Amino acid sequence: MNNLTKLILRRKSVRRFANGSISDLEVKTLIRAAMAAPTAKNAQPWHFVVVENREVLESLAAQLPYAKMLSSATLAIVVCGDLQVHTGESAQNWMLDCAAATQNLLLAAESMNLGAVWTACYPYKDRVGAVREALALPEHIMPLNIIPIGASLGNERPLDKWKPERIHYERWG
Repeated sequence: MNNLTKLILRRKSVRRFANGSISDLEVKTLIRAAMAAPTAKNAQPWHFVVVENREVLESLAAQLPYAKMLSSATLAIVVCGDLQVHTGESAQNWMLDCAAATQNLLLAAESMNLGAVWTACYPYKDRVGAVREALALPEHIMPLNIIPIGASLGNERPLDKWKPERIHYERWG
């Protein structure tokens, strides 16, 4: 098994963080990895908001039901899509493109021994509203998720999600 496959299989969701710091270079590396994701028609509809302000992280932790770990994260990266980039029949491609960017970001965090977890904003109106207000996002910028990031406490383990019964060859069944 090659190193990339090993990295993918050891990726885990980290929801508890230890004290630590993340350098500007590490943040740029995470976002650079995210921006290397594939995107429909190379449209790159993504924007990333880095949040380190403790008050903002605490406020979002209090408002978002599945993002309580923001209160102990070193920082968060909010992955957003620009709704003006894809239009017409491809209007929802922003979501697919930003999801691919998010996966790259999560894998980069794992490779850097940082803990991270995907917490959803979109399509939940209350979560989108809370994030939009806290970060002063324009109406055409949609927050897909918030990725809390920090030093892992080290007790998380990857889940084995292998389910051969979900594999079909040539045809269904």
